Amino acid sequence: MDFDELINKLDLSTKIRLLTGADMWSLPAIPEIGLDRLVMSDGPIGVRGEQWSAVDPSIALPSPTALAATWDVDLVRQVGRLLAQEARRKGVHVLLAPTINLHRTPLGGRHFECFSEDPFLTGEVGAAYVEGVQDGGVGTTPKHFVANDFETDRFTVNVKVTDKVLREMYLAPFERVVRAGAWGLMSAYNSVNGTTMTEHSDLVNGVLKDEWGFDGYVVSDWTAVRSTEAAALGGTDVAMPGPNGPWGEKLEAAVREGRVPESAVDDRVRRILRLAWRTGALDGGAGRTVGSAASIDGVALAREVAARSFTLLRNEGGVLPFAGVRTLALIGSAADEARIMGGGSAQVFPDRIVSPLRGLRERDGVEVRYALGTDPRLRFSPLNAPATALFLDGEGQVLAEAAVPIAEARWVGQPPAGVELDRLAAVELRTSYTADVAGEHQFSVAGVGRYTFTIDGTTVFAEAIVFEGDDPAAGLLHAPERRFTHALEAGQTVELSLRQHEVASFNGMTLILFTIGHANPSAGEDELLAEAARLAAGSDVAVVVASTTLEVESEGFDRKDLKLPGRQDELIAAVAAANPRTVVVVNAGSPVEMPWAGDVAAILLTWFPGQEAGPALADVLFGDAEPGGRLPTTWPVSLEDSPVVNVTPRDGAVPYDEGAFIGYRGWEKAGRTPAFWFGHGLGYTSWTYNAVDASTESVTVSVTNTGERRGREVVQVYVAPADPGERPARRLAGFAVVEAEPGETVVSTVFLPERTFQVWGGDGWSTVPGAYTVEVGASVADRRLTADISV
Repeated sequence: MDFDELINKLDLSTKIRLLTGADMWSLPAIPEIGLDRLVMSDGPIGVRGEQWSAVDPSIALPSPTALAATWDVDLVRQVGRLLAQEARRKGVHVLLAPTINLHRTPLGGRHFECFSEDPFLTGEVGAAYVEGVQDGGVGTTPKHFVANDFETDRFTVNVKVTDKVLREMYLAPFERVVRAGAWGLMSAYNSVNGTTMTEHSDLVNGVLKDEWGFDGYVVSDWTAVRSTEAAALGGTDVAMPGPNGPWGEKLEAAVREGRVPESAVDDRVRRILRLAWRTGALDGGAGRTVGSAASIDGVALAREVAARSFTLLRNEGGVLPFAGVRTLALIGSAADEARIMGGGSAQVFPDRIVSPLRGLRERDGVEVRYALGTDPRLRFSPLNAPATALFLDGEGQVLAEAAVPIAEARWVGQPPAGVELDRLAAVELRTSYTADVAGEHQFSVAGVGRYTFTIDGTTVFAEAIVFEGDDPAAGLLHAPERRFTHALEAGQTVELSLRQHEVASFNGMTLILFTIGHANPSAGEDELLAEAARLAAGSDVAVVVASTTLEVESEGFDRKDLKLPGRQDELIAAVAAANPRTVVVVNAGSPVEMPWAGDVAAILLTWFPGQEAGPALADVLFGDAEPGGRLPTTWPVSLEDSPVVNVTPRDGAVPYDEGAFIGYRGWEKAGRTPAFWFGHGLGYTSWTYNAVDASTESVTVSVTNTGERRGREVVQVYVAPADPGERPARRLAGFAVVEAEPGETVVSTVFLPERTFQVWGGDGWSTVPGAYTVEVGASVADRRLTADISV
């Protein structure tokens, strides 16, 4: 394709128009050169599409931490192909994923959305994700370039980091996905060493485009472009969203006045046209015909990935998998209402969510007895009842209606088709609720703005709700809530209406986001805890599903601590005391403290498991599937033990003073022992590591399944310099997922990248000669074979 020929057909205004979003999610069409709208969509665990609502459902896969926990790049590629299939179905050309920032600290608010603390594992999983999605003719945009590893003051914070640490740690995964052929990249909000990333020419033009030869496009994080000339010269190619922003007419004037060369604009247009050609948005491009192979069953794959990601941390006495279990006490709010994903831009809306309670009750031969135990959620969930959203003009006339599956109005960026913004004055949500039990029911209103809430025509709330904070995203994603009590008889139906007066906007984006919540009458917390213990005592086994909440793990803020919210620790202790065969299922995307870890029979980490949480959990608990996960991140005993916790800027900056010593590297340097080391995870069989043969290029390992059932093992290869100096004691250099029948021996070869033995200096990468030990095992702390090599 001759892109220059197309560029020559465009005048300056048209070229510049192409560099800014036409709206929230797309770049404009230019029919005269055969360019269609180029549509982007959030990921990374599903394809939301252009509507931030449940109107157009999406497959919801397990969280990125779960994907990384599989350590299975072939499986991750298949996930990518499914996402491409979903994107094509929704008319999406570019997926705004994956997130490949590092787990620098367990307090990071988007920890669940990233892969690992280790740059090598992050890069390998990220590359597989990119390859899978792009196999299907859909672009990826790995994000957020770079050092966007926490949420506090994310719009303005300055990260101070040395070139050496930046290269060896934080840039390394981005370099890997660029080598894998990523078609896009997203620049971050933060600054690095004093320059905001949308203006960081040294890193974007110098390293990314020139040194690495990146030929894709760089899109800003939404609203991250805040300047005209600096951003135009800094390497960012597309400013999102649009059409408002600091480019447009201002950039055109800068070009005409010679402050920005037109060649810089042409380079950006060329990159956009190349992306459009690759994804089929440009005439002659083959992208949309790629990936036309047999359809992937999204539900089946979501279930398989979940089970493969579940990480068995403890299994005393072989309580798992269950055998001969006839009665099972299932306890916890997340057992009935699974937390399947993290909050923020990663959110999608599946057309089904199978909770652990439902998944286990679908299993024959087992009586599942449920108790709430305690409810740690600080906000009510949206009322699970179909609702109608009415879009009203200033006279109260209906401009349009939209059916929604739950009592939540959610349109971000643009309203539904057919709704004219200049006429839209209010949005009203109408639904009904029939009480299943008698008592004092609680209803809530959540949103930012002026609202009127009625129950059976009677106004119970009419005032404004104001968000107190300086992060618009936090206000959008975690709006304040107001609660009301209403007495109902069992079987009584009430009509509910919530009207938002005046539709909000931010930077030209429409924000329609409010909810009617509900909670049933409930006994006091003490009685709930006692009921759970009684139920556990009378059952063969007890399974407690403990979870974080939206207020703990989400985009927009960092965590304050690592404790399970509410009284869940107390609940687990009470249940474990009542039944020694207690299994704790940890439903969290990132580490939590587990003070009860030594008192329970088993701990199974399910991460945020996606829409098929229930069937996958049943598969693993009863042994239909083996928990295949291994920790992609070290889990601390407590926050105080963690080697890196700093996410709070001082004088506007966060210095990465720990250097390369994050994760297991930091734990080893500090001489501390975590609750569970990086790479740890148990299966349902046992393995013997027989022999290793190593060179500077590859490591060949022989392992035998010495158990009684087929199993999977993640063989991990670490390399330790004899004289590390300022380097970490060891680093992950490779891994392989192997499968074997009982008694079967498998030989696997892992190839070592050249970077294993290199460090960054002022003049570039250099190999450090000397003696090294190749260590092979089941985790960073469970190293079973060694071989000495010399470089």
